[in-house]
Amino acid sequence: MDVDKLFKVPKLPVGVKRKLPDNPTPEMLKKMRPDPHDQMELDGDSHNTALPKRRATVEDETEDDQDSSFAPGGDADYFAEEDGEGRFYGGGLTSQQKEILTIFERAEGEGVQDEPEEITLPSIRRTLARFERTVNKNQDQRSKYPDDPTKFIDSEADLDSTIKSLLPLAQSPVLAYPEIVRSGALSLLIGLLSHENVDIVIDAVELFNELTDEDAGNEGDADAEETQAALKVLIEALVDHSILELLVDNLSRLNEAEESDRQGVFHIIGIMIFLLCVFENVLGFNPDLSEKLVSQTKIMNWLLERILWKAHDENRCYAAELLSILLQNSPANREQLGKKDGVETILKALSQFRRRDPVDADEAEFMENLFDALCSALSEPATKSLFLASEGVDLMLLMMKEKLQSKSRSIKVLDYAMSGPTGSEVCSTFVEVLGLKTLFSAFMGKASKKQKRNTGIQATEDTPHILGIISSLFTNLPSDSSGRIRLLAKFVENEYEKVDKLLEVREHASNRLKQVDAEIEVEKKDLLADGTFEPEHEDLWYLRRLDGGLFTLQTIDYILAWIAMEDDGARSHLAKMLERKNLTLENIRMTLRIYHDNVNTDDSGAKSAIGMSQKEILEHLITFLQECS
Repeated sequence: MDVDKLFKVPKLPVGVKRKLPDNPTPEMLKKMRPDPHDQMELDGDSHNTALPKRRATVEDETEDDQDSSFAPGGDADYFAEEDGEGRFYGGGLTSQQKEILTIFERAEGEGVQDEPEEITLPSIRRTLARFERTVNKNQDQRSKYPDDPTKFIDSEADLDSTIKSLLPLAQSPVLAYPEIVRSGALSLLIGLLSHENVDIVIDAVELFNELTDEDAGNEGDADAEETQAALKVLIEALVDHSILELLVDNLSRLNEAEESDRQGVFHIIGIMIFLLCVFENVLGFNPDLSEKLVSQTKIMNWLLERILWKAHDENRCYAAELLSILLQNSPANREQLGKKDGVETILKALSQFRRRDPVDADEAEFMENLFDALCSALSEPATKSLFLASEGVDLMLLMMKEKLQSKSRSIKVLDYAMSGPTGSEVCSTFVEVLGLKTLFSAFMGKASKKQKRNTGIQATEDTPHILGIISSLFTNLPSDSSGRIRLLAKFVENEYEKVDKLLEVREHASNRLKQVDAEIEVEKKDLLADGTFEPEHEDLWYLRRLDGGLFTLQTIDYILAWIAMEDDGARSHLAKMLERKNLTLENIRMTLRIYHDNVNTDDSGAKSAIGMSQKEILEHLITFLQECS
């Protein structure tokens, strides 16, 4: 007998799907033991190895004889998980492991799979009563065992679950919100903002965020007015319980390095923004809420610190948005910003965009909110001085030169900083730091290849702010000063090309205004025919005309009138170019007359650097143009 042949295992076909494990069990080895009868046939027919009968012990055994442990790693689904092409993909888990995983999945999905209870007034009351019992139990156990968390840990877990059970109440604000306030549950919820466990605080914040969400109740059948009335009841109660102050106190407790805390900060800022916007823009009561928030809390300090973080995230963007809202319509908050060196802080945060664009839409929104906050702050005379001291003019000019997305916003900031009689010092500084060259380069549209490739705001959208800067320069630069002479020289150079550019922009604004005037005329005839015309319509139409091109037209004609009065050569060139368009200086005078009649009386008395108010300047320009006609 050939011993080598006896113990030589024939090669198996490539299609074998199961292999012997590295550590076979005795039972497996027993199954693999060759049958003596088969072995005898193999010895006598050793040359025929194409279909050895021994192979049946490996592949041809019945389904009942298969051992599940035969799969790699004991994977229970190794043979079951098969695709259309006959390939097997086991999960690598044993039957016991898969059973444990299934138990956990069922436990996690229990709350989701259960049908939610219908929200009715009795169910709301039961939920709120259960919440009250849970809060009281937790407070009782915490007071009894303050140094032994094991005594109150279960009640804390119950409290966490109960707070989450209140989230569905946001789906029915008409029923739920008044009941939350009436039952006293709101007081308990607000009290949880001072809870020792930060996780409970975050739960409460998330609930308030859900209750005050702008989409709360939109999916139901409730009337919009009823929903707003219910929301008003809730918000009034929240403010009466000083929720804003408690939210601000929690900002310092949360560690944004943790994901849950970071989400908590996000929700806190979101609640503040919602409350401020609803109070001041929709419900129309308690307009001093933003000023109380700034004066009675440390929110301004926190926001200024937060916008300086180098790493950008959604909370940094949200902080800039809240700062912009707080400064929007509040001189008191702008004053507080100045006292806390807020102007310099905003400029530091903006300086990162001097040589680069925002990396994404969120960072672009962050930059936009900072520029808006700075523009709002520059409405105050004291802020303009701080802006100068922090070299804000220099930074804005550098941004204009780089021709990135920040360019348009920097032009807007300079327009705000230089406007009004209090902008005289800013105007003088602007000329001293060679801002005229950069300004008129932008006005004439002399863009580099880099700017032409830029996908940001188009240059035409900068034009109103550029015109506003030029107008402020003529108003605020002292007579016979070197800055004023340099300004006039810009309009004389290159054969009055900048005068021609002004006339080009004027024609475009005039054409837009004609279309608006035609629409207003049709509406006016209809109102007169119906007998429904009211004097208030005239004011609305005037505002509409301002947006439709009249504001740009007034600004351009104001600049042209100054140029004509101060330079004879420019006046002759202007008259000649107007004649080509079938216009005269009288058309400019008529525009200034409308401007004069609608000047804000609050600003008309303030004196500029040339010693006259805006209304007095317009009167002198109108008189001069009348004499030239």
